[in-house]
Amino acid sequence: MTATEWITDIALVLIVFRQLREGRLDRKTFLLPLAIVAFVAYSYLDSVPTAGNDLVLIATLTAVGAALGIAGGIHTRIRALDGDLLIKAGAVSATLWIVGMGARMGFQTWVEHGGGADDVARFSLTHHITGQQAWVTAFVLMALTEVVTRVATIYVRSRTVRTAPAPARPVLGTTL
Repeated sequence: MTATEWITDIALVLIVFRQLREGRLDRKTFLLPLAIVAFVAYSYLDSVPTAGNDLVLIATLTAVGAALGIAGGIHTRIRALDGDLLIKAGAVSATLWIVGMGARMGFQTWVEHGGGADDVARFSLTHHITGQQAWVTAFVLMALTEVVTRVATIYVRSRTVRTAPAPARPVLGTTL
């Protein structure tokens, strides 16, 4: 892995750690992770291979990313306080985020330095995956999808928190 790859992967992991402490939900909550994955996509998505079972691999990992992102967004607490929205990633959300990001880092490290290259090559031949670009595309789209679906889920949930009507308070001396 290059230094840039380590920095971007670690930055994505650190984003959720920042949210373990409750803080204001603002544009930065959405823009920072989207900017990082946009950079990664721009840097690594040259093409989308379609031969053999490349699209099956890509679709499978993209679906895993979507599931992790939606689940992470659902398990992120959002609440209104004094006109602001506050966000806090819970243990489930943080775990899902780290599993997704960590799995990609671990896979890449295993393939490059842990002797996994031969295993991946055999798996690829057996399952008609045409080459390294299919794996790169699949993992980049997994990360992109995880981030986009998590951010989108948080955004949609924040709209419902913001627009939820305040509970009615009974007036003293009246009956309900």
